[in-house]
Amino acid sequence: MKSLFWIIMIFFSGFYPVLGQAGHQNVDSKKVAIQGYDPVSYFTANKAVKGLSKYNITFQDAVYCFSTPQNLEKFSAKPEMYAPEYGGWCAFAMGNYGKKVEIDPATFKILNGKLYLFYNKGLVNTLNLWNKNESTLLFKADSNWKTLTTQ
Repeated sequence: MKSLFWIIMIFFSGFYPVLGQAGHQNVDSKKVAIQGYDPVSYFTANKAVKGLSKYNITFQDAVYCFSTPQNLEKFSAKPEMYAPEYGGWCAFAMGNYGKKVEIDPATFKILNGKLYLFYNKGLVNTLNLWNKNESTLLFKADSNWKTLTTQ
């Protein structure tokens, strides 16, 4: 248990991977969000599905890819509904530390009709940590995100 504590402490002390940013969005060097995964599939298939570059749209300076033209159409109609919270950064890190931390697109949660993404690598799965204190972390993440995006 002590080793897990130190892994988490080192991770959130600044030794974590961060790709790129378009504004406050978590994107790669080509401004692709969610590492190319289809944001609509989290809601419709309840899993992470890789999108195709031929089905894409730009929203809030991030390019979203979709696995089907139908998912592209759904996103186009209501992008705020499908785009991940906190610009696609780790929800746990946003709530616990107010930091932008990379995610694993396959580690997610739909809560109150919103998509939350989490870091999951090695021994650190932040979704598990989030679930232990969700209501407090959600409140703090919303507050921290608001502060970060208004600076």
